[in-house]
Amino acid sequence: MNNVTSFSIDHTKLLPGVYVSRKDDADGCIITTFDIRIKHPNTEPPIEISAIHTLEHLIAVYLRSEKSGIADKVIYVGPMGCRTGMYIIFKGDMTSADVLPYIIKAFEYTRDFEGDVPAATPSQCGNYLDHNLTFAKYEAKKYLNETLYVIKEENMTYPL
Repeated sequence: MNNVTSFSIDHTKLLPGVYVSRKDDADGCIITTFDIRIKHPNTEPPIEISAIHTLEHLIAVYLRSEKSGIADKVIYVGPMGCRTGMYIIFKGDMTSADVLPYIIKAFEYTRDFEGDVPAATPSQCGNYLDHNLTFAKYEAKKYLNETLYVIKEENMTYPL
């Protein structure tokens, strides 16, 4: 049985950050999965369910927009089941440093967002009533200030 990379990381040592979780070859194209770790696992409370749902919508909409500058490389954006972060998958052999500017812009977009949560309608979302823009903006601001704006190598390399 194959080992899941993220399960082999010592979560007691894992800090908030932007990590390469894995790289896969998909018919000759490298795809890179990033662990966008917003919370310190098992130390901080996880992100509230409706807030992480809203983060998912806003970050996905931003990264897939032309203004992101990376829309053509985005494959997937989704929350982790443990609610301590997100997985974002990009086409290409990429590093944490490569995607960091785009991740910062996506979280700034979320922090500054005003209006209705995109795709939060019954025809577009399977749980459209379960959103919390206020908490999503709070989490985005906290992650920007405490991690992304002051990121170090230890926040971009999985602990051994």
